[in-house]
Amino acid sequence: MKKAAIIGAGLGGLSASIYLKAKGWDVDVYEAQSFPGGKAAEEYFDGYRFDTGPSLVTMPWVFEDVFQTAGKDVHQELTLVKLEEICTYYLSDGRYLKAWADTEEFGFELEKIVPGSQNSFKKYLKEAEKVHSLGGNFFLTQAIHEIRNLIKPSVLLKLIRFAGIHPFSTLNKLNTKFFKDPRIVQLFNRYATYNGSDPYQTPATMIIIPFIEYIGGGYGIKEGIFEIPKKIHKAAEELGVHFIFGQRVEKINVQKKKILGINTASNDIDYDVVISNADVLYTYDTLLNLPNSKEAKRYRKLEPSSSGIVFYWGINRTFKELSVNNIFFSSNYTAEFKAMFEDNIMAEEPTVYVNITSKLTPTDAPKDCENWFVLLNAPSNQNQDWDLLVSNARNAAINLLSKRLGTNIKSHIVTEGILTPPEIEKRTGSKYGSLYGISSNSVTSAFMRHRNRSKRIKGLYFCGGSAHPGGGMPLVLLSGKICANLVEKYSGE
Repeated sequence: MKKAAIIGAGLGGLSASIYLKAKGWDVDVYEAQSFPGGKAAEEYFDGYRFDTGPSLVTMPWVFEDVFQTAGKDVHQELTLVKLEEICTYYLSDGRYLKAWADTEEFGFELEKIVPGSQNSFKKYLKEAEKVHSLGGNFFLTQAIHEIRNLIKPSVLLKLIRFAGIHPFSTLNKLNTKFFKDPRIVQLFNRYATYNGSDPYQTPATMIIIPFIEYIGGGYGIKEGIFEIPKKIHKAAEELGVHFIFGQRVEKINVQKKKILGINTASNDIDYDVVISNADVLYTYDTLLNLPNSKEAKRYRKLEPSSSGIVFYWGINRTFKELSVNNIFFSSNYTAEFKAMFEDNIMAEEPTVYVNITSKLTPTDAPKDCENWFVLLNAPSNQNQDWDLLVSNARNAAINLLSKRLGTNIKSHIVTEGILTPPEIEKRTGSKYGSLYGISSNSVTSAFMRHRNRSKRIKGLYFCGGSAHPGGGMPLVLLSGKICANLVEKYSGE
């Protein structure tokens, strides 16, 4: 039986382990932490429970496929709750609207804010569907760096129709064509942040993100998002995958550009292939000791995605007007992204995202209380004065929330935890603390993301948020599947 080592038990590594084991491989997964999940972890503060990373499930069929491959039913393992209200949006002028999962109902809601928006939204979804049909599935499910995939007739036809996915326009420009009111444009511009990008730079192709959310639905997990990696880990173990927690891989052993295996603190272990679920730059700089390789130099030049500042607030009351997911928009979105991507600082008034899982799972907070996961998009870690940036961001968030909700939020915070870009980098190995690897702020960014199979070293593969197809739970799970398929395809060569 051929042996594979997977470095990292994040969602990408967990996915790869299941798909590869199902193909008959002997799979060992090494994880430096004592638990699986990577960025998808959890924290407890004084009786309040918080998911530390992702907060919304989309593309549920991706999760279904992972569990099915392990011989499980995702609906038996997890309680997926389709959110009737995907998000509550507090607009820059203080008005708010509910983004209903029912697109007709959401259209009516938009119409209340701006007459004519309902019809514009219908046209917008049709355009998004067209873009998704032309390129969505190909880019998300295929190893696009493999020439054999690119020369397939069906793929060539899609590439011929490349202009139809709006690669040379920006998301903001496309949104402005459909919606004339800047408040509604801002609402749809926010989808660029789903992969850590700037709506004023990222290609309009990203219109597929709201399409996936509104057509496929947005879901919460009754047991908490952290239950996803826990249950995938359990399914993988029952399938026969071997996990070694609390064991850091120190080196990937290579000889004559071919994988030999890995090195841990205790010994060398031989493997036929190695899949790195670690950050791409960490893999080159530390695990391969190749910081000056062409691949490392190229990747280092690419713009990192945004990071985030997270406040875990235990709130001593409930807010009936809020839903599970809430967005409080800043009054100057352009300035916010300029500060983040050009100046590497926080905007004076940043947009604030508040996720409250106790709305779905009351035991996540004490009785008559709420657990607020408060996220502010932040620049990548470039050794800024984070103490100052975090302090200013906290004050800005409290001021904005207090103004929009009509109460002094600070007086209701009874416990607090904080996660910063440097801490994200330290905990997860994500270079610069970026949440999604590189940004998607250029036409070529989809192709610039690191390939899943190494050209330099035979038997080396990459999955996770810094590799193709990118960050976000479903995409990371797909990267693991792509890796496993490539391993099987090229292992006999």
